[in-house]
Amino acid sequence: MLTNAWIGSKVFYSYQPELGTVSFMGKKGREIVKVDIKDLLKDLNSAYADEWIAFFYYNWAADFIEGPDYPTVASELDRIAKEEFEHLSELADRIFELDGEPERDLEDLQKIANCKKVVFPKNERDLEGVLTAVAKAEGCAIDVYNKLIKKLAHCYNTDTRTFHLIQHILSEEIQHEEAFENLLEKKRK
Repeated sequence: MLTNAWIGSKVFYSYQPELGTVSFMGKKGREIVKVDIKDLLKDLNSAYADEWIAFFYYNWAADFIEGPDYPTVASELDRIAKEEFEHLSELADRIFELDGEPERDLEDLQKIANCKKVVFPKNERDLEGVLTAVAKAEGCAIDVYNKLIKKLAHCYNTDTRTFHLIQHILSEEIQHEEAFENLLEKKRK
């Protein structure tokens, strides 16, 4: 199976999963990005690490929380964990497009992450504490993507692909925080 990303009538990159090969953006395409590619790849890899961490912790919490309202909270954690996985996949694609490589080592993911850990309460029945922890994690993600989008704003005309990707992820992180805060508000009533 060949997967291509298109811009207009030009192939931006292609991926062949069965062969494990990716064809990257051309030299000129990388050249017009007008940002320090190494710096951008570092930022994207850190965000990629954040998404892996969120995906892991949200899945863990969905499986281990308890209490009377846990099905609603677990369902929301599962839904958002899937979106975090989508984000890390999108970031990995962009890293490959820029001729970089997403971090593979789990220990290094933790080291390069901006949002290194979701700190849950010791009691799995403390759903208010769980919701507070994940809302705080989303707040960290919002800060990361907001800083990144401001950094990319000056090169919007030359790297719209990265700008729109970060804008898309930032929008969803804002929705995630709101979803967790709404559940927290319901829990407090």
